[in-house]
Parts: sequence; structure tokens; C-alpha cells
Amino acid sequence: MLNPRPFLKWAGGKSRLLAQFEPLFPNDIQQFCEPFVGSGAVFFHLQRNAVAPFDALLSDENDELINCYRIVREAPEELIAQLAEHDAQHGDEYFYATRSQRPGKLDPTTRAARTIYLNKTCFNGLYRVNKRGEFNVPMGRYRSPRILDRENLLAVSQTLQNVALEVNDFRSLPEKVQTGEFIYFDPPYNPVSKTANFTSYTAHEFNDNDQRELAAVYRRLDRLGCQLMLSNSDTSLVRELYTHFRIAEVFVGRAINSRAERRGKVRELVVLNY
Repeated sequence: MLNPRPFLKWAGGKSRLLAQFEPLFPNDIQQFCEPFVGSGAVFFHLQRNAVAPFDALLSDENDELINCYRIVREAPEELIAQLAEHDAQHGDEYFYATRSQRPGKLDPTTRAARTIYLNKTCFNGLYRVNKRGEFNVPMGRYRSPRILDRENLLAVSQTLQNVALEVNDFRSLPEKVQTGEFIYFDPPYNPVSKTANFTSYTAHEFNDNDQRELAAVYRRLDRLGCQLMLSNSDTSLVRELYTHFRIAEVFVGRAINSRAERRGKVRELVVLNY
């Protein structure tokens, strides 16, 4: 039996929340869509525990991320070979030389291997780019980072065989989904403070206007009869935008904060229309 797990680390990834999410998931899933896929923790969890196979669309605005998923699906052995080379050469100088490469000048498999290598070795597994779209996270201090996990990459590759993977903006969703489809949203979170503003997964920062447009898409999908679940921070804006929907609270440990007193258990919101 396959046991696929996220092959990328991701700030705000949902692995630690799956136990709290479990009673919130729909009982019957036939079609699934995750438009801010990130590490795909929810998708892989649902796949592992599905009673029957379901169709899935995974998408993201981050083309580097979607390229990674496609290469894991289509060329896992070539990817594994390149990751083994990264693993053998890893070190400070090698990390920064690899980081300085321009993805647009690399072939898709080399791009994917570079993304996974940087993700496994950079500080806290962050994916952050500047306004020019350049990855700018420094190297993390790990004794022996697990750059290559062959068994999991092969399991993920098999799991993705019949999954649609697209570079897409969430605004296109109403034209792509079906009535009854389960859609899980995990957008860049609305900042709880001015110093907690991390939304740079692409060159475009996800701001309050994007949050409002996302809520408008959520309402439209609700009218189309989709089953909707959305994660976000507990802020007045988020509560206002989704005031007519069911709101559940979950708690997650947060380690990424420059101020120690703001680490620890943090309340987050889950918005449901069912």
C-alpha cells in the first residue's frame, strides 16, 4: 500500500493540523481541488485514508512548485539521480551557488531538483522570493538534512499519476470545478500583525484585496454547490469576510517568529460551508 507524504517542507504546512481537521472533512469525496497546494499535506492525507479513489486537481500560482509536482510524477528516477548529486555536494558554497542559478535557464528536471534541494537545506524550509522572483532564503544549519527520500518520492509519483496539475490563480476556479466538489483553500494568511507579514511565495504579495477577492470566489463557489473548507489566521478581516459561514477554531504550534513570546500555540480559523 502507498503511504505518500509531502515531499517538501512548507511554512504553514498542515501536517500538524490533520488530527484536528479530520472531523471537519466531508464524509464522501468524489472530486477534490486544492488551489494553494503548497506541500499538499491535506491531499496526501485524504489519499491515504480514502475509502475509494477520487479525482483531484492541484494548482498553485507558483510555477516552480507545480513544476516540482510534475517532475515527481513524470520523471522520478531522473529527479532522484539529480538529488543524489545535490546530497553528495551539499555545503555552504554549493548551496549559495545553486541558489544563484536562474530557474528559467534550467531544464524542468534540473529546476525541480534545485527547488527540492533548496527547500530541504534552507532556513526552516521557507519558500520566499523577492520582487524579481528570486529565491532568497539563507542556508539552514542542519547536521544532515534529508535531501533525498527515494521511497517517498516514488510513492508520491504513483499517487500523482491521475492527478491534474496546473499553474493557476484561484480566481479561475469557478470555471473549473463541479457541483459537489470538495475544495480546500490554504492561502497565504492574513497577517495578525505588521511584523508577521509573510506572503512572498511568489513575486506578488497576497494582500488584503486578494483576501477579499478570495472570499468573493468562496461565496460564488458556495452558490455553485461546492463543499468548501478554508484555513486562515484569526483576524478581524477574516472573520468579517466569512461571517455568514461556519467558523471552527484550531490550534497549532508556531516556531517561526523573531519574538520568543509569540511562538507556541496559535489559534487559526477554518471556514466551512457545510
